[in-house]
Amino acid sequence: MINYSELDDNRLQELAAVGDRQAEERLVVKYMRLVRRCSRPFFLVGGAPEDLIQEGMLGLLSAIRQYDPKQNAAFKTYAELCIKNRLLSAVKTDSRLKHNPLNDGLPLDLLLSEESQIPLLAYTELFRRTPEEQVLARENKMELQQSFKRCLSPMERNVLRLYLDGLSYQEIAEQTGKPIKAVDNAIQRIRRKLAQNLDSGVISKS
Repeated sequence: MINYSELDDNRLQELAAVGDRQAEERLVVKYMRLVRRCSRPFFLVGGAPEDLIQEGMLGLLSAIRQYDPKQNAAFKTYAELCIKNRLLSAVKTDSRLKHNPLNDGLPLDLLLSEESQIPLLAYTELFRRTPEEQVLARENKMELQQSFKRCLSPMERNVLRLYLDGLSYQEIAEQTGKPIKAVDNAIQRIRRKLAQNLDSGVISKS
């Protein structure tokens, strides 16, 4: 009998790829937080949370079934690439249908980070810009960072950081010492403030 708890990601993926459902389920549970972390920035700027989670899960399942250890990339790295590409594709498609680009399709956590880069080569094809557009994008990122520093309280910034890291409301409550209801209220305030900034033009959507 296989003790799945003792298997590393590579072995679990090997078993899942040949139809072992228990191995697949263990990887899904293990990487659910990664799926949440990748999808939540889009949810904050207007995406439907359940739809985005489902898209992220499809990306994770694709990674489980297609990962090749010979590519010299850790499974987690490959899984994150598949999840983000799936989410970006879904957001781009949805934005085209609605004629309303969702913050240019970039994850909010990338925009909020002072040192953020887009290290995955796959992103370059999705966001190929002229030099002028790249300068405008950097300016918009700086506007977003400054706007968030001004409009979010220290508690809200802390909650946002934990939320974007994929923690559950319960986990955020435990780390901040706040009730779950206070965490939920903080997330809703953050979403409203972001929406107000976008709608007012403080953060450019072009």
